[in-house]
Amino acid sequence: MHKINSDSIGNNNSALLEKQTSKLKQKSPKYKVLLHNDPVNSMEYVASTLREVVPQLSEQDAISIMLEAHNSGVGLVIVCDLEPAEFYSESLKSKGLTSSIEKED
Repeated sequence: MHKINSDSIGNNNSALLEKQTSKLKQKSPKYKVLLHNDPVNSMEYVASTLREVVPQLSEQDAISIMLEAHNSGVGLVIVCDLEPAEFYSESLKSKGLTSSIEKED
């Protein structure tokens, strides 16, 4: 939206264009990578696989995610852009774990 102000300076009339601040950058939506409870694989395997697939996770983070999935049925692995989310989820699936992604609210 633009607003034009007319100012009188001496004998000159000048128009000053003021821009209303708008959102300059649209944020891209984020996606949650979810790990589902795994009754087949050992807890150690799940935690080590999480660290292998998502290297930025610490050992404690991986254990916490594994326990969250074990205790509540689903654990939040990471929130990121769509492409890496798809990659992480597919990588977990290729290692025998159940994973999904959903859009962050």
